[in-house]
Amino acid sequence: MARMRFPRLLAIAGMGAVAAAVLLIGVLHAVPPTSAISPYRRTISQYALAEAGTVFNVAVLVLAAGSVATLLAVVGAGLLPVRSGGVLALLLWSVALAVVVYFPKHNWAMGPSSDGTVHRVASVVAFLSLPVGALLIGRAWRTHPRWRVHAGWVWGLGLWSLLCFAPIVGAIVAQGWTGVAWWRAIPLGAVERMLAFSEVGVVFGLAWWAARASGPTRRTAEPALRQADS
Repeated sequence: MARMRFPRLLAIAGMGAVAAAVLLIGVLHAVPPTSAISPYRRTISQYALAEAGTVFNVAVLVLAAGSVATLLAVVGAGLLPVRSGGVLALLLWSVALAVVVYFPKHNWAMGPSSDGTVHRVASVVAFLSLPVGALLIGRAWRTHPRWRVHAGWVWGLGLWSLLCFAPIVGAIVAQGWTGVAWWRAIPLGAVERMLAFSEVGVVFGLAWWAARASGPTRRTAEPALRQADS
């Protein structure tokens, strides 16, 4: 019973961390002076450069901690084996979030910056690794009689995340033909916020799933675990 309760507590902590992170970043959108930052054109990381940047950094670190708790809950609930692509993807997401805070956003108009480059690379790793993990986990459980609905939601949110990233890739590719800087060719802030919304949804969905799977009616499916490990 204690073994089943611990992953459940981790899952609940993960959901609470996601909710807290969303609330903190939501406040930055609504309260001056950060409310003046355009959510349509400016990326979320722009808040880190404002006077209330500490609030943004705390929110991202809380999300990273909640993601780690969710990862441990998913493994503890038997939804993923420790050695699997899904676990690696979730771990990369969590680490990349911490790196994004440690190496803040850079104003590229001031010239190149190694910290800015690390921030940009970490952002890409975070934005891509989590949806890949969601697709792997969702695929592994898509036919399970009890968990196929949860798997479908996680898989769908992962696909949504990748689709949200597609405009960024398209703008980068088109830059050579159009001559328009990729970050100006699309409403980057809006695209990134849609992407971020889908990804916090993935973490919350995984935590909710792990909490259910850690309950009294917990069931596992070895074929699904083997597939998740592939």
